[in-house]
Amino acid sequence: MPQVTALRSERAGRVAVQLDDAPWRTLPLEVVMRAGLRIGQELDRPRARAVRRELRRHEALAVSNRALRHRDLSTRSLERRLEQRAVGPAERAEAVETLKRAGVLDDRRFARRRATALAGRGYGDAAIRFDLERHGLAGELVEDAVADLDPEEARARRVAAAAGGGARAARVLARRGFGADAIEAAAGDVAEMG
Repeated sequence: MPQVTALRSERAGRVAVQLDDAPWRTLPLEVVMRAGLRIGQELDRPRARAVRRELRRHEALAVSNRALRHRDLSTRSLERRLEQRAVGPAERAEAVETLKRAGVLDDRRFARRRATALAGRGYGDAAIRFDLERHGLAGELVEDAVADLDPEEARARRVAAAAGGGARAARVLARRGFGADAIEAAAGDVAEMG
C-alpha cells in the first residue's frame, strides 16, 4: 500500500500530498482534514474512498457557493445547476442540506425577493406566480410571496399610467400577467383621468 510521506501547505488552503515520496495530488485542506490524512499513514482502499467522498462533497459545495455568490437561487434551481455540473445525487442532497442549515439557501426568502423584484418591474400576479413555480417553489411559498406584494390593482394603475391608458395600457397589462379585474380597473381609471 502506498504511504503518505508528506503533506505540504500550498496556496490558498490547498495541500500537496506525496505518496511514497512522489507527488500525488493537491487537495483542499478541508478534504485532507475530513478524510483524516496523516504522514506515515497508508492510503488503503477505505482511506482512498474517504478522500474521494470528501473531494466530491467539497466540489459540490464549491459549485453551490459560486452559484449563490451573486444572487439567491431556489433549491430546485441550485439542484439543476449541480446536476449540470455532474455532481452526484448524494453530494447534491448533502450540499443543499448544508446550505439550508447555514441559511444561505432559503426558498421563502428567494420567493419574496423574486416576487418583489418582478412586481417592481411591472408584472402582475399571474406572471409572478408562473415565474416562482418555474423555479420549483411550492404553492404555499408562491401564495405567501404574492400576498406580501402591494395589491395588484395598485400596481396595474402605475403600469397603465406609464403606458398611457386606454386599449394600449390594457394590452400591456395583459402581457405582463395582470388579472382581468386589475386590467379593467386600471385601464378605466387612467382613461377617466385623461
